[in-house]
Amino acid sequence: MMQEMKVTNDQDGSRLDRFLAENVPDTSRSDMQGRIREGLVLVNDEVVKPNHKVRSDDIITVEERPVAEAGIAPENLSLNIIHEDDYVAVVEKPKGMVVHPAAGHPSGTLVNGLMYQLDSLSGVNGEFRSGIVHRIDKDTSGLLVIAKDDVSHESLVEQLVDKAVTRKYTALVHGVIPHDKGTVEAPIGRNPKERQSMAVVDGGRASVTHFNVLERFRHFTLVECILETGRTHQIRVHMKYIGYPLAGDPKYGPRKTLETGGQMLHAGTLGFIHPQTGEYKEFSTPLPEIFETVMENIQN
Repeated sequence: MMQEMKVTNDQDGSRLDRFLAENVPDTSRSDMQGRIREGLVLVNDEVVKPNHKVRSDDIITVEERPVAEAGIAPENLSLNIIHEDDYVAVVEKPKGMVVHPAAGHPSGTLVNGLMYQLDSLSGVNGEFRSGIVHRIDKDTSGLLVIAKDDVSHESLVEQLVDKAVTRKYTALVHGVIPHDKGTVEAPIGRNPKERQSMAVVDGGRASVTHFNVLERFRHFTLVECILETGRTHQIRVHMKYIGYPLAGDPKYGPRKTLETGGQMLHAGTLGFIHPQTGEYKEFSTPLPEIFETVMENIQN
């Protein structure tokens, strides 16, 4: 269950945890602080800290904590961990896998697999999001960095806020893009006509996506998308906005699209400053088999 509220003029400048304690029934400030740290509270669809100062017209969403009878069970999901040390791990999430347990997905998630394969995970976001620094959608495949301790977790989050993390995606989109590169700079927020999706809207959060054309097909284009910001569904929303929606996307794609089990989007390159050594590390993973198969089919 999710609650949504809007900050009024007289609440401008309040601390987020205090604002929530005053506006969410049957709760406390400490409970709200815990939910904020667990990623269950978003301000304009962004994760923030408990001491964040809210502003007039901010949209605050608050989720209930997931209910579990016996916590999260470690599961052997044979995750492809392409790097691991004492502080971080880089893991490849397969298409179709949810990142963390939630209503309707109590098991089989990335967190379940991480708990089985890694010896430690940060607890900054609570048990249900153990180690999770950032997320990608269920049907997006690719790389995520996992924090193994709280200090590393905070360092990686700061890098995301400072736009110091390299995130490159490969996407297959409908239509043939005539120019070789471009930038989409358009604000993203909740779609006022459909609250479960995002859209380019006036007053949305500043959002920037750069893209380069990799290959053109008769009716499709393969592109590399580089995120400057990291809004919810950013690439999917931005490419739809400029008239080239992702193939296979049931939410933002055209009614008639490819049957691929979800959007054709792969987070193939991830780079960050190692929280312990200070060294820049970059990792890449090849396109999954479904990408290669689809491209062969549309070529033929």
